[in-house]
Amino acid sequence: MKKTFTLALIAITSAASAQQKIIGGFTSASSAKELQTEQAFDASLSAPRIGETIKELSAFPHNVGSPGSKAVAEKILAKYKSYGLDAHLEAYTVLFPTPKTRVLELTGPTKYTALLKEPALAEDATSGQANQLPTYNAWSGDGDVTAPLVFVNYGLPDDYETLAKLGVDVKGKIVIAKYGRSWRGIKPKVAYEHGAVGCIIYSDPKDDGYTAGDVYPKGAYKNEYGVQRGSVMDMVIYPGDPLTPGVGATKEAKRLDRNDAVTILKIPVLPISYHDAQPLLAAMDGQVAPRDWQGGLPITYHLGAGKATAHLKMEFNWDMVTAYDVIAKIKGSKYPDEWVLRGNHHDAWVNGAGDPISGQSAMLDEAKALGDLLKTGWKPKRTIIYCSWDGEEPGLLGSTEFAEEHDKELQQKAVVYINSDGNGRGFLGTGGSQALEPFVDEITQNVTDPQTNVSVFDRRKAKQAVDASSAKDKKEILERKTGKLESLGSGSDYSSFLQHLGIPTLDIGYGGEDGGGEYHSIYDSFDDYRRFKDSSFKYGVALAQTAGHAVLRMADADLLPFDFRNLQTTIDKYVTELTDLVDKMHENTAIENQLIKANDFALAADPTKREQLPVAKDTVPRLDFTTLKAAMDTFKKAADKLATKWTLASQDNRDNDKLNKQLYQAEQQLLSIDGLPRRPWYRHTIYAPGFYTGYGVKTLPGIREAIEQRNWKEAQEQIGVVAASINKLSVYLNTAAGS
Repeated sequence: MKKTFTLALIAITSAASAQQKIIGGFTSASSAKELQTEQAFDASLSAPRIGETIKELSAFPHNVGSPGSKAVAEKILAKYKSYGLDAHLEAYTVLFPTPKTRVLELTGPTKYTALLKEPALAEDATSGQANQLPTYNAWSGDGDVTAPLVFVNYGLPDDYETLAKLGVDVKGKIVIAKYGRSWRGIKPKVAYEHGAVGCIIYSDPKDDGYTAGDVYPKGAYKNEYGVQRGSVMDMVIYPGDPLTPGVGATKEAKRLDRNDAVTILKIPVLPISYHDAQPLLAAMDGQVAPRDWQGGLPITYHLGAGKATAHLKMEFNWDMVTAYDVIAKIKGSKYPDEWVLRGNHHDAWVNGAGDPISGQSAMLDEAKALGDLLKTGWKPKRTIIYCSWDGEEPGLLGSTEFAEEHDKELQQKAVVYINSDGNGRGFLGTGGSQALEPFVDEITQNVTDPQTNVSVFDRRKAKQAVDASSAKDKKEILERKTGKLESLGSGSDYSSFLQHLGIPTLDIGYGGEDGGGEYHSIYDSFDDYRRFKDSSFKYGVALAQTAGHAVLRMADADLLPFDFRNLQTTIDKYVTELTDLVDKMHENTAIENQLIKANDFALAADPTKREQLPVAKDTVPRLDFTTLKAAMDTFKKAADKLATKWTLASQDNRDNDKLNKQLYQAEQQLLSIDGLPRRPWYRHTIYAPGFYTGYGVKTLPGIREAIEQRNWKEAQEQIGVVAASINKLSVYLNTAAGS
């Protein structure tokens, strides 16, 4: 009797609290109803069930095109249907290479044949299963080369500048690069641009191994045999099936010849363990590598280009396979043609308990909780679509082909795309469209962190303050009442929605206390996950609450919660960064050229040394940012005007159907018809993956990358392109504010 009374009192108190709080985009009455719905949603989530789903879906290998991938898709389909969602498979026919020959041998001055294999471990039940993909990089070129080895550090453009200053040329050589500092696909791309005939990528223990902690299976970190598989597709040109750029890869789609697919690399590429890397590096002679290039192996790292030679041979099966996206819908009761999309991929390189099944399992629990709500009579105002993507790992295949096939319909109907991927213990991470920052703040301030019992918003802020480099920054962070959404580059399934179609996007996940070396290896297993990632599976619940509340609020909001003042502030900061960058380059170039001239005079008597000196750089012009700054002033006025309109509209109960559609389609105004220079698939003028960073974002990419490449004519042209897109958005927002 006493327990029943206590529960009733809690329910009354919760209801009273819910009635007092107003959520952005909801009226007082609808806020109370929404909060009660979210409480019921949360009550349906289950950490043990999320753990059981991770174990079930990571029980066998399931890379795209494999029987395991289809089996996982069918299991997910059955789950969605059992929850009461209208679910089906959407199949795409895509190219997917698997290796038939992998050879790496040190041929001189000593002999060594690389193992190229991760051993099964007694402590990891699935590590010795059949049908696991071997260690390789998808989209490597076929090739059989023998050449001297050159160590190129992380294999980034700056590293090649250092090599040039040291007189080391990689033309005709096989380069060996460390994983890290950029997306892996940049390393062979830059190597090829410099004339290398092959590329080896390894995980150095200084970055990913025993220097961080005990190695697997004793600890979480990469052991000497662990290898990071992964795609090296040139996704900065376009993601998805290489043969069908811009169109969905249906069976009937017109396809390029494989030789004409520019995202497939031209040289052989192979990832290896640090066990296999050590004999290669130890055999290399030549100059000692710079101090900051030295790694964690017990050797002195040399640059090579001398006696150490290697034989690298890669041959692939270039198969057409089926990718299975699982699409599950809950039809909207009032706005069926307005879609709230939620996605996470289901394919893995091997078993993929962490990447991606931890995120997929949390998302499935969201769907089950929504199914439980449906049984109570609840129906969302807008249509909710859950998407379990296939083929993300090789190059965002499933999500890109879906987005390209349904592009026009998505641009008409998609209110938001909410993405997640792998998930673990630790801190909240969020990125996406900055107009959604207040929306995300409201949600994350009311989700409780499982370890600390404070909000995930406050825990992240505390972490940011601790990590800040100055007392001033720490104070500013602690006093801040709002959060920031990180700008998105690439590396997960949001790319097509945001950067190709201009659909508002969120990317959500937890981590930072789940470090380890299992990424893309056979050791990304349930045994590893339950020991080192999220043993209670409570961060799966935290992800489901965070993303699930975002889905619910977007689906049921009376007035969609977009605030373009946040976007204006963010872009204005990017413009300031660019003007400062040009000023700094102008100053540095002048100083560098003076030093080069001084050295040239000093070494005039020794022509051999003069040839090693860097070439003087062209003068940095004063780019004209006037049109862009004027566009930002106009944008600020338009964003302020629309915010006033939004506040007034939120205070009455009339329908805001027209305004809502204007709000969610606004980001499309920032798309450029021609796309970015040399990669027109990427059309968003504010965000793109960097041409030489891959996953890492470049903001105002058309301008920024032209400046970084010292292409001043193109930089000035792109200033005009970005100014035009911002002016277009301002006109659009003014129209919405006046409607």
